[in-house]
Amino acid sequence: MADSSTNSPPSSLLIGTGEYTTGWTGNGASDSDKGAGVVGLVFFDLRSRGKVSERICMAGTNGSKFPDIRQHLKEKIEDFYGLSTAFENFPKGEVRNYEAYKDAVQSMSPGDVAVIFTPDDTHYQIAKACLERGLHVMLTKPAVKTLKEHIDLVDIAAKNGVLLQLEVHKRFDPIYRDARSRIQNLGEFNYFYAYMSQPTQQLETFKAWAGKSSDISYYLNSHHIDFHVWSQRGRSIPVTVQAMGSNGVARKVLDRECEDTITLTVNWKSLNSNSNGVAVYTSSWTDAQADVWSQQRWFYLGSEGHINVDQAHRGYTVATNEPGKFKSQNPLFFRYTPDERGRYAGHQCYGHLSFERFVDAVNDIRSGKCTAADCDEFLPTGNTTRQMTAILEAGRMSLDNAGKAVRLLYDDNAQGVIGLELQDSLRANM
Repeated sequence: MADSSTNSPPSSLLIGTGEYTTGWTGNGASDSDKGAGVVGLVFFDLRSRGKVSERICMAGTNGSKFPDIRQHLKEKIEDFYGLSTAFENFPKGEVRNYEAYKDAVQSMSPGDVAVIFTPDDTHYQIAKACLERGLHVMLTKPAVKTLKEHIDLVDIAAKNGVLLQLEVHKRFDPIYRDARSRIQNLGEFNYFYAYMSQPTQQLETFKAWAGKSSDISYYLNSHHIDFHVWSQRGRSIPVTVQAMGSNGVARKVLDRECEDTITLTVNWKSLNSNSNGVAVYTSSWTDAQADVWSQQRWFYLGSEGHINVDQAHRGYTVATNEPGKFKSQNPLFFRYTPDERGRYAGHQCYGHLSFERFVDAVNDIRSGKCTAADCDEFLPTGNTTRQMTAILEAGRMSLDNAGKAVRLLYDDNAQGVIGLELQDSLRANM
């Protein structure tokens, strides 16, 4: 069902109209570091440069929100940068329709693009509808919550000859890309530790689904699990996962059970020797609000050296006379400050590049310069990110089974993870 060769740019469908897409939370502009959103702003810019067509659609569940979203985008983007924020909305009118995305998908043509930023438990059904329509899909992390669903989406994408890519923007961070290259020369993997957190007030934004349809590990651990999986491609594989969680804070905010912090401990096995490595991934959404919205750092130890990255602090701080406005800035992720002529200037930021590289690949596929399968070599495609989903699901399985180990099962060449197996004890043999 892949589109026939064409040099015309694709139309765009943005599914999910929350904080990351528009900067609007339903109760007003987000008070995080993404008050103007990311996805919408990037696509309005791509349209202004001819990389996508004039038609941009947004699909949500509540049509009554769109007047506020339009006004918000006008103030934050159109009036600020001079970029048009015109878009077509689904559902039509001030109605609530949880399946409005289906009408939006059917309004698109094969070869167009769909970008999905919705609660984790909705990813599979929405992505499946888009892929079966022949749309190229950018899917926020985590792709889905189970390995079975992940493999199914990969198969549907392959059948339709379309690109399925994950929005794992840290792969486009120049520091992470450099570190990934250096890791290849640090010998056998020995130890990896990653920590990522957001302040407790983030739970207010995610109140509808946090701890109910997904957890903090799926939401935040996915960032550094993907980076680690990417750095070890062809070198070592994850084999067992165990998880532990703490609680008490989120329960008070959400009035239901929900882990505050989740730690996954993962055993890795070298494909080149008999050596083993251990990774510890920790994430929390009950941290204090500090000089950064997301605390994030990691340490990698190989047999020939180590790398230490404080991703939250780039040595760039800004203070104003407003109370509590001392901030550590990271313009490498996203730049909202305009250039000298008042124009949007975030094109080289990794939060922007993640989407532009996807659209560039789609345009190359549409013009016949490459195929969707070719993208496995240079993009985080569905086919090359299975291990991330497997680790995340195994972590959830371990939490739900008193911390028992979960083994990852592989195909004959130990490259493609194909299943998960709960072990009988807290410790599994490597």
